[in-house]
Amino acid sequence: MNVEDLVGTFSIIGSNQDASENTYKGTLTLALDANNRILAKWLIHADQTQTGSGFFKDNILVINFSYLGEEENTFKGVVVYRCISNDVLDGFWSEEYGDPLYLGSERCFRIKAKKELVN
Repeated sequence: MNVEDLVGTFSIIGSNQDASENTYKGTLTLALDANNRILAKWLIHADQTQTGSGFFKDNILVINFSYLGEEENTFKGVVVYRCISNDVLDGFWSEEYGDPLYLGSERCFRIKAKKELVN
């Protein structure tokens, strides 16, 4: 697998970095910059945008991310994905103000373009 194989949009389901059993859903879009570094954009619950950049090696994708939270505070963290295949990523994450006793988790599944049926 190479970094170009990861470009696209994924459906995500994850859990937060705390003791709750709350889950979240959204999308993750991966693109490449001019240096073949990953550019990432998450849309969580259709209203929270997070962005990040990172790198890929040995089927491991690492992305540093940030987002504006409550009261316009910027939150930063890192997510690490094990690339199971071009279409499935399995990850864990931590952010600086999260509960240090826990890691968040995230599974990503590629959204494939629908093919039209031809009569």
